[in-house]
Amino acid sequence: MHKPLPPYEILPGEVSMEEMPRPTTEVSQSTTVVVEEPPPPRDHLVWSLFTTLYGNFCCLGFLAFFFSVKARDRKMLGDNSGALSYGSTAKCLNITALVINIVIVITVVVVVVVVTTGAVHAGRSYGPSHFSGPI
Repeated sequence: MHKPLPPYEILPGEVSMEEMPRPTTEVSQSTTVVVEEPPPPRDHLVWSLFTTLYGNFCCLGFLAFFFSVKARDRKMLGDNSGALSYGSTAKCLNITALVINIVIVITVVVVVVVVTTGAVHAGRSYGPSHFSGPI
């Protein structure tokens, strides 16, 4: 428990603070609590920019870029919950666009391989080069 403070006394004008006795019997301890703020939410702006430029399937990249810019604006205003919401929407749109683009690339590669191998096999002849039987 804390001791009550001594009563307030007015000092005479000729006494300075340096001449006053200092209490040495009581030692006070203080505790410092450091509260770290959570890191600001991510806005995924660069990822959205690359999705817009290289994989803009059904305008998903453009929408992701739009939500990323809104997340950056909210973060600059100090609204971390709004920035988190817009940032997670941009992340979902980027992931969706990425998955669709990977499926498209795989589909194109498979179609090219199938068409190329079909054209190679169609050019080969498995029998005599001309028909030698009766017509």
